[in-house]
Amino acid sequence: MSKSLKRKRLLQDDGGDSKSPACNESTISGGDPYPELLRPSADECRDVRDALLSLHGFPAEFASYRRQRLRSLDGHDTQCSVDSESVLDGLVKILLSQNTTEANSQRAFASLKAAFPKWEDVLVAEPNSVENAIRCGGLAPKKTVCIKNILSRLQRERGSLCLEYLRGLTVEEVKTELSHFKGIGPKTVSCVLMFNLQHNDFPVDTHVFEISKALGWVPKTADRNRTYVHLNHRIPDELKFDLNCLLYTHGKLCSNCKKNAAKPKAKAKAKVASPDDCPLLGFLV
Repeated sequence: MSKSLKRKRLLQDDGGDSKSPACNESTISGGDPYPELLRPSADECRDVRDALLSLHGFPAEFASYRRQRLRSLDGHDTQCSVDSESVLDGLVKILLSQNTTEANSQRAFASLKAAFPKWEDVLVAEPNSVENAIRCGGLAPKKTVCIKNILSRLQRERGSLCLEYLRGLTVEEVKTELSHFKGIGPKTVSCVLMFNLQHNDFPVDTHVFEISKALGWVPKTADRNRTYVHLNHRIPDELKFDLNCLLYTHGKLCSNCKKNAAKPKAKAKAKVASPDDCPLLGFLV
């Protein structure tokens, strides 16, 4: 259904907790761009989730984020957990995952941290040195500029290279804050909200976008921004976590859902070898 792009996703019913009010507040401001389109329904979302979960199981690559989210919902401090990932680390990982494979983006982040153990090291490093460290992830010059811009702004305005202060902000405040950083778009912000800040948000990448159109959840003419707003209005908070992760995973692995997409540079091993085996066929319009 799309290029083989890495995007971090979560899986879990997270029905809310009075101890974590930020996780329950709406992540979407403004009205639904398609108010007369009453899809997907809550039941449809749940059925699709269950069908994909039966096929794929829980993706192991997202297990640590799942554990963090569960601890957050239980009122525990996720910053002190073994699986904890700093917000800045998470943001950079998401940036490095753009327009490349998951394996390449992971190698790029590991290489960056091996060459520059502290973010202060990256800040003062020559751009070409940073580029060399992340070159395996593709678009090294562009990503280097973005990363160094983030670090420079943090140092200039906050006095330290840390984004943990975002944990105490509302969703809209987080969106406003991150929008000030050059090179950070809406999908990146949505991923940070969901993975690193444990908010109920539903990012829309290529996989989610294409499958949503195929299912009739948004009009064929919809763009990603309107799709993001509509789906966040329609999908229940307690299902966003599961469904987003599973749609992404399915989009990577299903040969039927990738039939109209450009061929990825590195092919993922398809778990759904035959189009007839795709569990989403029964939901198509």
